[in-house]
Amino acid sequence: MPTTPQLFDMTGHVAVITGGGRGIGEGIAKAFSEAGAAVVVAARRTDEIEAVAASIRASGGKALAVTTDVTDDDAVEALAKAAVEEFGSLTDWVNNAGGSPLKVPAKELPRDEWDRTLALNLTAVYVGCLTAARHMTTGSIINITSGAGSGPVPGSVHYGASKAGTNSITWTLSAELAPDIRVNAVAPGAIPTEVMLKAIGHDESELDEVLAKWNIPLGRLGRPQDIGAACLYLASDAASWVTGEILRVGGGAKPR
Repeated sequence: MPTTPQLFDMTGHVAVITGGGRGIGEGIAKAFSEAGAAVVVAARRTDEIEAVAASIRASGGKALAVTTDVTDDDAVEALAKAAVEEFGSLTDWVNNAGGSPLKVPAKELPRDEWDRTLALNLTAVYVGCLTAARHMTTGSIINITSGAGSGPVPGSVHYGASKAGTNSITWTLSAELAPDIRVNAVAPGAIPTEVMLKAIGHDESELDEVLAKWNIPLGRLGRPQDIGAACLYLASDAASWVTGEILRVGGGAKPR
């Protein structure tokens, strides 16, 4: 029987993290690396993912940056192949890229924003999961979802619909890909990333106000490392008997 520290050891893992150039994605990439995994950091902004990869390598880890538009199926396939070519295998895939900066009533939502949000937050997750599965023998897929997918969120019908779909993909693929590949999701609470702050109309100087609005029982806003630690658990052998679950990481606040 492995010891508990051994269960969390990611040595030998090769993990792709989309949306990995900043915020939550950067936190996940660094958490996996610190636990021993080789990481492939993907996003559209080359300068950001190169900076994250360089930081990981400077700390003694293994990292590759691959510029990727996750709404381009061919680019996602190339991302998976780059991971295998660089590190010899693929064991973990985190669908983190996504978001929507627009919060308006459904009657005012432009149709192109609906299409864009579903393409980025839902279709790209579906494609990412299936692409990962084709290149894995065994492993773990983690989808970053939201409390918006499990209840009403006025002003975010497009975002909520995409995350409800992400939840459904997680549940269904956890059954279809078992027993070799586990599929779970993490639903972050209030993590003051650039996208979140823009969506709620605040900036970094107003974090106290954001905290007050969210009424978080644990008394603080979240950090990317909080989500990185949750994803690390789900990808590690510590969660070898966990699949089809949505892990809420939100300081005790109700989903919104």
